[in-house]
Amino acid sequence: MGVLHNRLAELNSYMPPLTAKKDFDSFWENNLLHFKNKPLHAMKTRQDSVMWNTEVYHVTYEGFDHTPIHGWYMVPTFVKQARIPCIVIYHGYSAQRGIPEDYAKWIMLGFAVLTVDTRGQTGESGNRLAQQSGIIKGWVTQGILDKDQAYYKAMTFDCLKALDWLAEQPEIDLERICVYGSSQGGGIVLQMAALSPLPSLAIANIPNMCNMEFGLYNSTGSLSEISAFVNTYPDTLDQVLDTLSYFDNMNLASRIKAPVHFSVGLKDTICCPETIFAAYNRVSSEKTIHVYPFMGHEDGSNLHKSKIMNLLSQFAR
Repeated sequence: MGVLHNRLAELNSYMPPLTAKKDFDSFWENNLLHFKNKPLHAMKTRQDSVMWNTEVYHVTYEGFDHTPIHGWYMVPTFVKQARIPCIVIYHGYSAQRGIPEDYAKWIMLGFAVLTVDTRGQTGESGNRLAQQSGIIKGWVTQGILDKDQAYYKAMTFDCLKALDWLAEQPEIDLERICVYGSSQGGGIVLQMAALSPLPSLAIANIPNMCNMEFGLYNSTGSLSEISAFVNTYPDTLDQVLDTLSYFDNMNLASRIKAPVHFSVGLKDTICCPETIFAAYNRVSSEKTIHVYPFMGHEDGSNLHKSKIMNLLSQFAR
């Protein structure tokens, strides 16, 4: 076997020990129950758009706390079905939802689209999360010493409440909801598939937030902010690892029931292959991983994008 075959064989059998604590399941069950009936206080406002046969709305709702989370919701009016499929799109670290016209390709496939800005990052959503200590650079070290105050927890429930809002829209087929994202967005996709019953398809391109202890030591992406925090405060390492374990998709993967498609670049230094395979190998539902040996941190070549578009075209029928 050559170098690439050996590398793939190692990754396909890579099963690091889970880091979930004894209260992992109860933590999630209690929190999901607690937030289940939290009011959304949502607003939906019609917007002008150059896209024909498409209704565009600005959406605002409350997620984890009282922070308004903002997004676009787009409905194709040319689809002649009583209820239509929807793709929910989550974004990479420091990215934002952009303009409605960015989503024309999904609309042309016959999907409604919901896409939301992640709290505090570069979009419209703010961040009212209480802060007990200083942070390093971006956002992910906020509340990192306490799983109940952690930025990751707030972000996760913001995204779950987006699905709750979607479930209230009468034109949506609740049996055809796809969650889609790349990098941070791909990590959120895995969380949504693990924690919500609504997704019936998950597409997680180069997902982050997997095997986070490995990423903490090796990643050059957002997890390097947490590494810098621990470097500044070395005595917090155990607390930090404890917090991360609750949001690690490696630990959540066994809860996924929907079909899930991963992608991975073997030269990715942000979402390292070991982190992605650690989660992928723990998924027991129908799954596929698209491996690109010479790709770095990219959401895929035109070939990969074509594969995903074909997959979604079938899903929308």
